Amino acid sequence: MLDRRFIRDNPEAVKDAVRVKGIDLDVDELLSLDQSSRELQRELDAAQTRAKAFAKEFARADEATRTRLKVEHDEQDLHLKEVRDRLLKVNQDLQALLLLTPTIPWQGAPVGADDSANVTIKVWGDKPVFDFEVRDHVDLLESRGWAEFARARKVAGERAYALTGDMVLLERALLSYALDYLVSSGSTVISVPVMVREDALVGTGQFPSHREETYALPADDLYLAGTAEVALVGLHSGEILDAKALPIRYAGISPCFRREAGSAGRDVRGLLRVHQFEKVEQFIICAADDEESDRWHAELLGAAEHLLQGLGLHYEVVECATGDMGAGKYRMNDVNTWFPSLGRFRETHSCSSLHDWQARRASIRYRDTDGTVKFAYTLNNTAIATPRLLAAVVENYQTEDRKVRVPQVLQPYLGGRTEL
Repeated sequence: MLDRRFIRDNPEAVKDAVRVKGIDLDVDELLSLDQSSRELQRELDAAQTRAKAFAKEFARADEATRTRLKVEHDEQDLHLKEVRDRLLKVNQDLQALLLLTPTIPWQGAPVGADDSANVTIKVWGDKPVFDFEVRDHVDLLESRGWAEFARARKVAGERAYALTGDMVLLERALLSYALDYLVSSGSTVISVPVMVREDALVGTGQFPSHREETYALPADDLYLAGTAEVALVGLHSGEILDAKALPIRYAGISPCFRREAGSAGRDVRGLLRVHQFEKVEQFIICAADDEESDRWHAELLGAAEHLLQGLGLHYEVVECATGDMGAGKYRMNDVNTWFPSLGRFRETHSCSSLHDWQARRASIRYRDTDGTVKFAYTLNNTAIATPRLLAAVVENYQTEDRKVRVPQVLQPYLGGRTEL
């Protein structure tokens, strides 16, 4: 969400952001509602001032005068109620549009409607070379009894899975590997609720635009979160933090749930696109300073790369186009990991800077050293998300006899085993 004054002062910049991000928003309508809101607020303030003056006059008046004033008072009360009702409606309509306003994107972001306009800015490692026919992760897992797909679908429908045996241990190893690194780098590890209130989803930016992607629990007025970021933003909503407490660095671990509405026809085989998964999420709240935000963006992206390099996985980093990054993102980089069975990269990480867009929605502020209260900046990035990255490890480390070599960094979590 953008500041109303910023929108008034920079309407063309906001319109341009709306255009390049493909947001369905009429900025002129928003500006008109903003003007009406300010005019009605002034009218309300004037009416309330008159009401206070009237109360004093009424207290001093004699009985005959009070009879006349009572008629005027009733008329004033009716007018005051009408203005309040009109202001409430205008502000509700205005707030609905403000929630759709996008962050002005980074000038270096490629302009394009979707991920086809993304630009690769870095490639690390080499494609693995196999002297045998490569199998995909589904074949490997089923041949070794490491996953139940058909039986899981009986329980939970399409895109369900159940890992068994060594695959459960390997998944746990990946998550622990990520947590240990982030804690050693200064993050606070935190487990978060996965059932969240609507306010938390509005504060993060998931609502109102992506409501169809979220599982609802109407009996409890709750929703299942698609990332730990939702709860991590919500934890500090409505707070005024001390500047000395910044930056706040979290390593949030949680199950995640996504309906994946609208993804029919995309590659959904096996573990590549599922409704329930596990993730370690990096999340930062920092001071409202562009340079500091840029430094933390590099830090978050670097952490994801460090983890992938430790795993020895071939990957690329892409600069996401304006139409792919979403409304709230100032800058977004995806990290895509190589899948041998597909012969291409698939997204495994997404690093985003949002400046104060989320903080304004969730009212996360801090008191600066000079006493000024400001909205904070937020950033996030995946550290490890399974089972997709688990599938990448399985495919890249497969052997001819359908075993899986264990990356060296994961061996301590598996009792020193080198092969599964």
